[in-house]
Amino acid sequence: MPDIVIAFFVLGLTAGLLKSDLKVPPSIYETLSIMLMLVLGLKGGMALHGQYSHAMLEKLIPIALMGLLIPLLLYPLLKRLVRLSQADSVSIAAHYGSVSAGTFAVVLALVEFQQLPLSAETTLYLVVLELPAIVGMLWLHQKLSGEGSTWSILRESLTSRGVLLLGGGVLIGVLYGPAGLAPLTPVLFGGFKTMLALFLLEMGLCTARACSPLPLAQWRLLAFAAVAPFGLAWLGIGVSLWLELPHGSALVLTALTASASYIAAPAAIRAAIPSANIGLALLAALGITFPVNVLLGIPVYQQWLGWFYLNS
Repeated sequence: MPDIVIAFFVLGLTAGLLKSDLKVPPSIYETLSIMLMLVLGLKGGMALHGQYSHAMLEKLIPIALMGLLIPLLLYPLLKRLVRLSQADSVSIAAHYGSVSAGTFAVVLALVEFQQLPLSAETTLYLVVLELPAIVGMLWLHQKLSGEGSTWSILRESLTSRGVLLLGGGVLIGVLYGPAGLAPLTPVLFGGFKTMLALFLLEMGLCTARACSPLPLAQWRLLAFAAVAPFGLAWLGIGVSLWLELPHGSALVLTALTASASYIAAPAAIRAAIPSANIGLALLAALGITFPVNVLLGIPVYQQWLGWFYLNS
């Protein structure tokens, strides 16, 4: 059986496809997304409390560079094979170079439940993969089109809700550690899976809306969104093996590499590239790639990694 939180995603997806009147109030969804990103940042900061080392930095830098490399590799593919405009190619490449906080929360919950080994910096993967892709692709768009400025690109990226919550959470966690955060632990960390379940319920409803009706005219993009996660996962596996990451950390990195952002990237792209069709990006990232990852991909990636880690 899949993790219990996946059942809530399936429930939301089913309700949406059946045109049910089930809905999560926007204020509740906003609260859940804020809480999840803050808790994920706090988890990362707590893991780093008193644990910093140069070896940790040596592993985070290649992972950050991977976040920049992925969209640069995907951009020509999206422009030539998927046949998107320059603005949409940049936009979707940035969404796939950036990563999914929802996917991260799901795979982290799975790894912790199965008690797979995690390195202290694992929860920082989300932070270090989020920014390079967005900043790099917005910079590329500026060079290709002459729109915007380097300062505006950095400002839009660094002040987005996701980046502030994740980065701020990490900083608070590092400074206060488990002891300082103990008064908040029962609510924030004890209720993490409950928040994730409700968040995934809304994600299921959103996925149904994004795919109803399915825009078959965009079949190239739909095919890309369904296939890309499995190709990108192998890049994550390769980097994990190269860096000799623990099994749990490797699964987290692989799932993140295979994911696409639908929270931080849309906000930054919408502000910096008004000509980009954010609906197309959300259709690919949330409508196709997210359910592919949480329903099919993560178990497959775990099996692939098992070939290397169980036989090593």
